[in-house]
Amino acid sequence: MVLSLIRSLLPLPLLVAQPLVGGSDQVIGSPSGYAPQVEADDGQAAQALPRIKVPAGMAVELFAAEPHCANLVALDLAPNGDCYVVETFRRDSQVLDMRDWPDWVEDDLAARTVADRVAWVTRLAPGDHKVFRRESERVRLLRDTDRDGRVDWSSVFADRFDDLADGVAAGVLWRDGAVWFTDMPNLWRLADRDGDGHAEERTVLSTGYGVHYAFVGHDLHGLRMGPDGRLWFSCGDRGLSVRTPDDRLLDLPDAGAVLRCEPDGSGLELFHTGLRNPQELQFDEFGDLFTVDNNSDGGDQARLVHIVDGGDSGWNLGWQWARTRTPRSAWNEEAMWKPAQAGQPNWIVPCVRNLVRGPSGLTRDPGGLLSGDFAGSFLICDFTGQWESTVVMAFRTERVGAGHRIAFERPFVERGILATDCEFGADGALYVSDWVSGWVQQKRGRVWRIHDPAVTGAPATRTIATLLGGGIARAGTSALAQLLAHRDQRVRQEAQYALAARGDVGLLRNLALHAGDAATRRHATFALWQVARGKGGG
Repeated sequence: MVLSLIRSLLPLPLLVAQPLVGGSDQVIGSPSGYAPQVEADDGQAAQALPRIKVPAGMAVELFAAEPHCANLVALDLAPNGDCYVVETFRRDSQVLDMRDWPDWVEDDLAARTVADRVAWVTRLAPGDHKVFRRESERVRLLRDTDRDGRVDWSSVFADRFDDLADGVAAGVLWRDGAVWFTDMPNLWRLADRDGDGHAEERTVLSTGYGVHYAFVGHDLHGLRMGPDGRLWFSCGDRGLSVRTPDDRLLDLPDAGAVLRCEPDGSGLELFHTGLRNPQELQFDEFGDLFTVDNNSDGGDQARLVHIVDGGDSGWNLGWQWARTRTPRSAWNEEAMWKPAQAGQPNWIVPCVRNLVRGPSGLTRDPGGLLSGDFAGSFLICDFTGQWESTVVMAFRTERVGAGHRIAFERPFVERGILATDCEFGADGALYVSDWVSGWVQQKRGRVWRIHDPAVTGAPATRTIATLLGGGIARAGTSALAQLLAHRDQRVRQEAQYALAARGDVGLLRNLALHAGDAATRRHATFALWQVARGKGGG
């Protein structure tokens, strides 16, 4: 039945990005007039290609480079191939890092709200505060209008994120024509209704993230749509004190966390706390959630964390500055950063295992896009500040009781890309954002496309692109039920959302209880969860 469904959808046209204006190789500026310095195309990006090492059989192509993008922190792709990238221009000078201002650490730790932080820096650095507003974070839209595999058109989707309270932008997610974007102190929803490549709708869904300056980069990131139809994201240990629209106070000023809310921002809640700098989030095929949390440079190691409802991983910002005989105090003394072992506090959720050194972007093969040992793997960008040692590490987990263990681990990209984020496109390729070099802004940025030509050229992959590009929304109810068993997790989840929106509880209940396929039963159950909340459709 699934094969007949796929055949019925094959005639549907792919949703192809159309150029907004004539011509080629266009870099469209911002209506605000903000124009940071970005290097021109001088051939350096193409020269970097030979140094990139990927598994045998995989192709590497340059998808985008300066002047279309620079200082890339995160990326996401729409099914039509549009690529949204987050660029930072505030990281090096506009957002303080307390390692550079030791005399101000106690003032920073004393802050309990974002307003407190703004007040103390205003008091201690009196004078013209325009110095903190010279540069802006921004979201750029990248397009390959002639479909030759290389971006030739880009626009500033949104900018002027340059308030004194603003941090380093670090998260972006496209869905159904809207873009969710994280930049402390705000979680944003952006939309371009008139199709000109600029977001004229800008809505703050929640605010109050970034109580402290702490360490630069410990920001708001990790945007991901969950199997429950909620929006999930992570906050570093700059902390949060957020007043919700229904007048609840989420108060966690001294630790990082994973949060979730409805796509419109309602129902915001803390889910897992005690984290230091969790960046990307990723669900496995069972709906279990993972992040890889950064170490504190105090003898501890980064760690793969299973995110659970009400879980606490033990980190507190105070450990970073603790002045005891042991670096990081109880964090090290009680081995909180290690996998489960005797002597740890009973109230923490120990990590699955220590993994990589500088975790940033995290994604997962949704099914059928990677082959051999890499099939079904998570991919984590291990950012080290040097392309020679930065890898994109592949790993798989398996369940052990109520927890997990790593069953496989191997570098996927072994060198050549200073990777900050990675995501799979609807075309079956992996897109990796490249910081290019070092830790400070380079005024350069690249996006690389890594793929197995046998996969990206296959009819089944083109069908997936058709489904994700609108075919699912057009499918009938019985066809959607069949798609809950599709090999691609993205297709299964979108079919689930569509069924939840249609609200046929009887069908969903029957599938959840009696479907022969385990994936169908899981996604039908997730859909019932959405319907029960009155939030069908994600």
